[in-house]
Amino acid sequence: MAGRIEDYALIGDMQTAALVCRDGTVDWLCLPRFDSHAVFAGLLGNEEHGFWRLGPAHAADAEPPSASRRSYRGDSLVLESEWDTPRGTVRVTDFMPPRDGAPQLIRIVEGVSGRVPMRSALRMRFSYGRVVPWVHKHEGRTVAVAGPDSVWFDTTAETYGKSLTTYADFTVAPGEKIAFTISWQPSHKEPPALPEPEQSLEATEEFWREWVEHCTYHGPYREAVIRSLITLKALTYAPTGGIVAAPTTSLPEHIGGVRNWDYRYTWLRDAAITLSSLLRTGYREEARAWREWLLRAVAGDPENLQIMYGIAGERELGEAELDWLPGYENSAPVRVGNGAAHQLQLDVYGEVTEALHLAHMTGLARNDYAALLQLKLIRYLEDHWDEPDEGIWEVRGPRRHFVHSKVMAWVAVDRTIKLIESGDADGPLEKWRELRDDIHRDVCERGYDKERNTFTQSYGSKELDASLLLIPQVGFLPPDDKRVIGTIEAIQRELSTSDGFILRYPTSGDDEGVDGLPGDEGAFLACSFWMADDLAMIGRVDEARKLFEKLLALRNDLGLLAEEWDPRLKRQVGNFPQAFSHVPLIDTALRLTASGAYGG
Repeated sequence: MAGRIEDYALIGDMQTAALVCRDGTVDWLCLPRFDSHAVFAGLLGNEEHGFWRLGPAHAADAEPPSASRRSYRGDSLVLESEWDTPRGTVRVTDFMPPRDGAPQLIRIVEGVSGRVPMRSALRMRFSYGRVVPWVHKHEGRTVAVAGPDSVWFDTTAETYGKSLTTYADFTVAPGEKIAFTISWQPSHKEPPALPEPEQSLEATEEFWREWVEHCTYHGPYREAVIRSLITLKALTYAPTGGIVAAPTTSLPEHIGGVRNWDYRYTWLRDAAITLSSLLRTGYREEARAWREWLLRAVAGDPENLQIMYGIAGERELGEAELDWLPGYENSAPVRVGNGAAHQLQLDVYGEVTEALHLAHMTGLARNDYAALLQLKLIRYLEDHWDEPDEGIWEVRGPRRHFVHSKVMAWVAVDRTIKLIESGDADGPLEKWRELRDDIHRDVCERGYDKERNTFTQSYGSKELDASLLLIPQVGFLPPDDKRVIGTIEAIQRELSTSDGFILRYPTSGDDEGVDGLPGDEGAFLACSFWMADDLAMIGRVDEARKLFEKLLALRNDLGLLAEEWDPRLKRQVGNFPQAFSHVPLIDTALRLTASGAYGG
């Protein structure tokens, strides 16, 4: 059985990523890309679906022991886990070198004290656990082959096969090191180069050390900000600049429920806000790469802008269910692909335009096509902003006139007007100023409940929505506007959990809710960070700081966050780690630092 979501550590090479549990088991790894088929899919099933356990030997009828302690080595993505056993202490170092050739996952076992018996158990299963590969020896190396894929296993330890699993049993003494490496290669090509674990470890540490040095944030929350930035960098697909929302699929928003989605793609919204956080902390190269990815993905067809694309800009992300996988803690179905790709979500135009605007304002070198794209997006919005859509939360129920979508359409027009006013683009300024005013008036008249003094989720509805917290943050209304304050207070009353975190919107248990799905979900962590931001903006800075620090306490021992927090089970839920949680963490830290609202 897979561990709790927060029991996992992330390692990656900025093209794919693995999740390593506390007991030393790699339960998730897709090769060679984030969105490739999984080689280890035990996270969504059981050991029959692929895993790699490396840790102290234990009795066959006993649970594998969890590490006594673990941490990342400094500001890096190199994981160190240590076990204290009756026979001594052992350390395992796990990492994936930034890629120069075949993708590799390297695990180095090192004796610390005593003599510790160890076991490596490697069960490779291709195509998300469905295909058993042909495992054989080739010139002294172990290779697993299935169709177009091959995975090469290299170690100096003696290995043997049993029950379609490759084992190594060995003992380590103090100072002794034994390395294990798997490398992926197309099966029709020559074997990948022999790994060099120690040199790769040194190069990996140096890469992260140099990257972190560019961070311009030096405030009181630096540890949390740096770990979040490293996580966001790890979710970037280096060859193209695309950014995945998370490296996993189908980790449930409700344990045992159906709210299970594939997040291994580039949502324009998530990527745009990630870009904004990177820009505000000194990472302009990532911003430039993402802008180039955006221009390639959208191409010459902004009228058919998708809300998400593949990490190389692919448009077809057809959704399917993997019925041979029982799902994480029996949360089925397991889905790959994402049918929301072709939804109409008008807010995306605002997020993309805001990101391009921020890139322009922070001095990113001008790109004429980026400015042209921005103008084309507004011309599309001229004709479509007043249509109903599926909204930020990708509802699978009927389209509505979501207030947040209209607000972000206003943002798109507003930022484009500013681009024209700066002299860096040409457009019908007066016409678009009127459009901006029209959208603003429409939202304030049709999306505001005067009796309750709050904006609502959609026109004519009574439901609230945490995305309304963004109204002051994007400048639609000032923080001291009574309608803004009323909305913040209404969301606190109606969408707060018992421990003070914020739900996205009301759900209906077993009945079909506003999003067209049965079941409930946890508190959406991004919304809780937005609440902390809003509280700081309206002067309730002490309350904002306390909420922020409660949110920081939800991170696992390695500083990682999933998408949501289940207030009933007191555990993380949803895909992991989640960019849409780490981005607002950074933003709130920056805001609280600027306001001086932090503890001593």
